Amino acid sequence: MNRVLLAGATGYLGSYIAKELLKRSYPIRVIARNPDKLKQNNIESTEILQTEITQPASIKDCCKNIDIVISTVGITRQKDGLTYMDVDYQANLNLLQEAIQSGVKKFIYVSALNGENLRHLKICDAKELFVEQLIKSGLEYCIIRPNGFFSDMTEFYTMAKKGRAYLFGDGELKTNPIHGEDLAAVCVDAIDKPDQEIKVGGPETLTHNEIAATAFEVLGIKPKIIHIPNWVRVAILKMVRLFSGSNVYGPIEFFMTVMAMDMVAPEYGRHTLREHFTNLNHAKA
Repeated sequence: MNRVLLAGATGYLGSYIAKELLKRSYPIRVIARNPDKLKQNNIESTEILQTEITQPASIKDCCKNIDIVISTVGITRQKDGLTYMDVDYQANLNLLQEAIQSGVKKFIYVSALNGENLRHLKICDAKELFVEQLIKSGLEYCIIRPNGFFSDMTEFYTMAKKGRAYLFGDGELKTNPIHGEDLAAVCVDAIDKPDQEIKVGGPETLTHNEIAATAFEVLGIKPKIIHIPNWVRVAILKMVRLFSGSNVYGPIEFFMTVMAMDMVAPEYGRHTLREHFTNLNHAKA
């Protein structure tokens, strides 16, 4: 059976991928900055490397005797002075170079849906620069392009719990976010599939109005949805960019951009947003 190196195992998606690999009995090696987080998520890897992937010397020979590399490495909230270029691009490039030197058969990388069309966003530009390097590497590869995660949709629940949901435009833009467990299955399936690119979303395509209404319904609160003109979104982006650093602006820029466009991928999976909101409600009850 293929030996798999997983990078990013302590993140939202990475933890699900680790569990999926173990469930299917893959021998895995995990790269982690903080191995304690693996224990917190009940991940018992056969081999754990405590490394700093942004430092090439730290991951030397990490891919030795490895057949498949899966990387979910990236940042959604910049910290430790690191930028998207430091992590989403350079850290993954460091890993790719190790994979090439060790003769890895295939490299699976998780990017973002429509990332190639959103290069004006810092996070997407860094990811797509790495994608370019991966394609040119000569390795067999697969680029996974998921829609937003369920964790990203928690903001709808939070707004509903406060009594009002604020949506840009008329709220009729559509999206189909995917649960980490469903996406993990796609990533692991890609080990044996020939696809070089997989676009994937969750099983339900909903408008923003429908997502907000579902959150209110789960909470048992009468829906109150406020629609904000698009020019306000543009003005907010300009203000944030002017008065904040990239560590604040980057995530806001990405979120407010994708919330102003349809984000729909082929439907897959079994987990629903109603289930996610219900779990949040029970957890916080």
